[in-house]
Amino acid sequence: MEADKKNKTESAALSVYDQTTKNKVSNLIELNIDFDLKKFGIVSIPPTEMLDHINRLSEQGKETQESKGLFIVKTANRWLEDAKNRPIPLMLFSEFWFESEICILFAESGVGKSILSVQIGNSISKGQQINGFKLEAKKQKVLYFDFELNDKMFEKRYSIKYQNHYIFNENFFRVEINPEKADYEENGFKTFEQYLNHSLEQAIIETGAKVLIIDNITYLKDETEKAKDALPLMKHLKALKNKYGLSILALAHTPKRDMSKQISRNDLSGSKMLYNFCDSVFTIGESYLDKDIRYIKQMKPRNTELLYDTENVILCQIEKPINFLQFKFMGFGSEREHLKQITENDKKQRIAEALELKKQGISNSEIARRYGVSEGAIRKWFKKKNDDKE
Repeated sequence: MEADKKNKTESAALSVYDQTTKNKVSNLIELNIDFDLKKFGIVSIPPTEMLDHINRLSEQGKETQESKGLFIVKTANRWLEDAKNRPIPLMLFSEFWFESEICILFAESGVGKSILSVQIGNSISKGQQINGFKLEAKKQKVLYFDFELNDKMFEKRYSIKYQNHYIFNENFFRVEINPEKADYEENGFKTFEQYLNHSLEQAIIETGAKVLIIDNITYLKDETEKAKDALPLMKHLKALKNKYGLSILALAHTPKRDMSKQISRNDLSGSKMLYNFCDSVFTIGESYLDKDIRYIKQMKPRNTELLYDTENVILCQIEKPINFLQFKFMGFGSEREHLKQITENDKKQRIAEALELKKQGISNSEIARRYGVSEGAIRKWFKKKNDDKE
């Protein structure tokens, strides 16, 4: 309480002193008067320098007034004024990912998350947009943390039978775990997770990169699908983003999904916590019509409206024209056109599988989650099965 009183008193005094002193110094500047205090043994201070000092004191006073424990309280106009001094976020990958965002790209294993994320990183490092997509940000360094492929797997994707390798820009840095330095205890850490996070931060500092791609986030925190583990993960990423002014693309796996259902936020492991704490989310779906076709769907935007939803997904084909495995833009379409069409036999099979899960003691809500339907729908399935028996 005493500290609060002191802050309020200092802020009020500074406010009065502030304005009157600023006016006086501004008048002196207009009159082009300098202070010659050397004859008194005091170093001379130009009015402009004095005004700068007063402005700094003024800002400190405002920060003291605005800080309310956990919160920062400012007028709406003050927030707008401060925001004007920060750069406008530019697109890194069309409207899916902007600068200063933590973005999550999720999909099933084997659908092409790593292929697309390397392609995005390559685009940013060169300052060249991917055909069919937008890039507004300037050419810059990219740190690609690859916890999925070893160097020979990576080489195979970006060469012709291990010959005639693709030439990446020197701004593109690929990072993988050094097996010879993997013992966290030898390096003074209590857990591997702490060691990993420390090493990640060191890589950011030493390269000066502002764009991070993490493939995939299960290496940063254990058991990401659990809400209690997802929260500290997102806090850690957000702290790094704020500390170093980063743009982060984090890849995440999803469990095997029903190909007849539209992709939803529930398909993201640890969906609620991850979804709430990240800035933007997009996903890749595999077409049931053609195994080489993928569709990219926008799930959560921060700096734009929702443009690429279920009725306007971006269609791509995975191809390797020479020595670079990539997504080739094909156009736009509806997600529904690329989903599996459910037959009567499929429905019967699903009900039979759901009943088997029920016998194993799995709850209706969990069965509903696995099949992407409501709990009420599961009850109807079971009722219909019982009615058919009768």
